[in-house]
Amino acid sequence: MNVEQSAMDAALDAGDSCGCAPSTAERRSFWEKGALTRRNALGFGALGVVALSAFGIGSGVNAAYAASYPSWDDVQRAKRNEAAKAAEVSRIEGLIQSLKQRVAETQAAAEAAGNEFYEAQQAYFAAIAEADALQAQADEQAQIADESARKAGQVATQLYRNGGDDTALELFFAGSATNADELLSRLGTMDKLLTYNQSVYDDAVAARNSAQALSDQAVVARDERDRLQQVAEEKMRAAQEAADAAQAALDEQSANLSTLQAQLAALKDNTAKTVADFQEGERIRKAEEARKKAAAEAAAKKAAEEAAKNNNNGGGGGGGGSAGTGGWVRPHGGYRSSGYGPRSSQCGNNGCASSWHYGVDLANGCNAPIFAAHSGTVDYAGWNGGYGNYVRIQHGGGVGTGYGHINSFAVRSGQYVNAGQVIAYAGNTGNSFGCHLHFEVYINGGYTNPINYMAARGISV
Repeated sequence: MNVEQSAMDAALDAGDSCGCAPSTAERRSFWEKGALTRRNALGFGALGVVALSAFGIGSGVNAAYAASYPSWDDVQRAKRNEAAKAAEVSRIEGLIQSLKQRVAETQAAAEAAGNEFYEAQQAYFAAIAEADALQAQADEQAQIADESARKAGQVATQLYRNGGDDTALELFFAGSATNADELLSRLGTMDKLLTYNQSVYDDAVAARNSAQALSDQAVVARDERDRLQQVAEEKMRAAQEAADAAQAALDEQSANLSTLQAQLAALKDNTAKTVADFQEGERIRKAEEARKKAAAEAAAKKAAEEAAKNNNNGGGGGGGGSAGTGGWVRPHGGYRSSGYGPRSSQCGNNGCASSWHYGVDLANGCNAPIFAAHSGTVDYAGWNGGYGNYVRIQHGGGVGTGYGHINSFAVRSGQYVNAGQVIAYAGNTGNSFGCHLHFEVYINGGYTNPINYMAARGISV
């Protein structure tokens, strides 16, 4: 058995033990047919421009995205002629407006698509619970039917242990029945046993019928669960496409907006200040921005390394990045601020928390590093409704992890990450009431208890 097959079998076994649907056979079928890769994700449907158009991103904005930008030589030449300068000013102002418009529209579309993904994902999770509950009820009724049948069999054995109708004659002619009262008492006892046995039999039939009806309902619920899982995955892919488009627009704006603004200022400046001066000022400004960005990234990397090295436990619970077994690590420092399972729903300015907590919350302060719990491929990095900014990683064998309420990303969709690598920084986005990491573990898309799952790998969360 190879390592990949072993990992898949372990994941399927974990799914069965956690009690979360789908069944082993169902999950094998779905995930072997629909393994998520960037290639087949894009091939699942005509997303791209079509998907973005569904969220209101029109071709008018796309035109700006494909536009050519003026060079500083173009600006220099335009300054020599008032008409040319006016035309160039109008052109640059239009480009600036288009860049800003595209960023606004793509970000709004990404948020809308992320909200749809969240609703679909939560509907799928609820369907898992519904299917599991119906199956549990069916199993309970089947157990009652089995127990009732066993009791009926015991009574029947007691009544007919001497075979057939001879029991009644044996009772009637029993030598110990010395008087009529005792005989009537024995006959009454037999009648009561027969009545009791009929009642037990009726209970067994009713329980068996109920079990069958509930089993039928559970089958329907599982079909709906599987349909909703497909919907959630479609919504996830569409949301990622929208997030990628928003990031591309933001990247283009970042690359061109400051230059366009400097060029516009140069064209509108009527003093002796030259284009070369503006150009040099822009070069200095960009160099300083690059220096600050590099310094911030270096500081973040150092903080992450120190957190892992010093077991940065932030008040108990284990250090972020600390290793367990099988290549798993703790995804965040800090303490457990909320566990897995049922809880009271609270509401605040950022919305309402769910009454069932599908993950575990770890609090280690705003902008504390979040680590990949295991190596794998990021298949989602973007907005996800109540989760806020969210990352999902597929680790192979049907096992995945989710990270919510992120402040800022350190990875993008499609990127391979190593266990313990910084993937994001903790925040308060989505339905959150303070900076923390919301961490989930998935078995073939369905949720499972992350506390138990990580504990089995030597990690306390």
